[in-house]
Amino acid sequence: MTLTKKAKTDQVQKSDAAMEHLLLQGEAKPIPKIGELIEGMIINISKNEIQLDIDGLTTGVVRGKEIYDESGEYSNIKTGDKVTATVVELENEQGQMELSFRYAGHQKAWQRLEDLEKSGEIVEAKVIDANKGGLMLKVGNVIGFMPVSQLTTEHYPRVEGGDKSRILQALKKFVNKNFRVKVIDVHETEEKLIVSEKSAWEEKQSKALSNFKVGDIIEGEVTGVVDFGAFVEFGDNLEGLVHISELAWQRIDSPRQIIKVGDKIKAVIIAIEDSKISLSLKQLVNDPWKEVGKKYKVGQRIKGKVLKINPFGAFVELDKDIHGLLHISEIANKQINEPAEAVKEGQEYEFTIISLEPQDHRLGLSLKK
Repeated sequence: MTLTKKAKTDQVQKSDAAMEHLLLQGEAKPIPKIGELIEGMIINISKNEIQLDIDGLTTGVVRGKEIYDESGEYSNIKTGDKVTATVVELENEQGQMELSFRYAGHQKAWQRLEDLEKSGEIVEAKVIDANKGGLMLKVGNVIGFMPVSQLTTEHYPRVEGGDKSRILQALKKFVNKNFRVKVIDVHETEEKLIVSEKSAWEEKQSKALSNFKVGDIIEGEVTGVVDFGAFVEFGDNLEGLVHISELAWQRIDSPRQIIKVGDKIKAVIIAIEDSKISLSLKQLVNDPWKEVGKKYKVGQRIKGKVLKINPFGAFVELDKDIHGLLHISEIANKQINEPAEAVKEGQEYEFTIISLEPQDHRLGLSLKK
């Protein structure tokens, strides 16, 4: 609850009268102000009202919606407990001080969140809903948001093509589950709370990573396959990524051509950046391009199969390891608008090798007569 200037102004006369009344009682203790936090002991609890003794100064009362405590601190209070509340009005129509747990709880709840952001402490949060952009979670009694980008690779919705309805479907499965998260952004005035599972996971990952270094060969299990590569779990719940370019020496269109979830594999660690681990399968086998000069020469005529056609040409398989590029300008002696006019995927043709660059893994082909 936020007290407006108008509300405070309207209460000035009542506040002055209350001060006079309290001073006449002979109290030497400072008179609290509206909006301040004050401590008291619970002397009576009923369904819609809680009465407090304010240190012998006066009786305070918390009523109706002001009983709700966002921090959750007073959810199980009883007579005799000491509590803190916010002063709403110094004296109501019954001569009692009007108090609020709601505003006090709000202050405490958001202060705790700010403390969590500063400390980096990992806390549990319950998922209560999902949308296409991420998850809504409760940290204590405050609702926060976790963008999809802040999920760990384990929970990230691996949806081909980024179909938003399928992403939402995947995220909905997490409702009512608890996640370990870090608070990464807090703005009380905007009631904005952003949390991250990835940040919490990265802290744990960085500790476990101390046992590994670049060049180490690991054994693990493929936990996910996406368009850009494959995720591999190894060690103490560590997870690394084998990018599509590190799966094989030859060109592949999809990681699923050579790897699937559940495969047990060996890979080498090629990079560790913060808690991100890059792995490679292909670097555990000999690079076939190092020996390509023994098998192929510029000017050589050779048969090959067209694997894939794109606007600028076609990729051609010469053997299982070596693929060459047939540029559109080298397909025919006459001008053509697109490669598919002259070649078809899956068909074999006889080509001439016109360039060979082993260090760059490039081999140029021509179909021109």
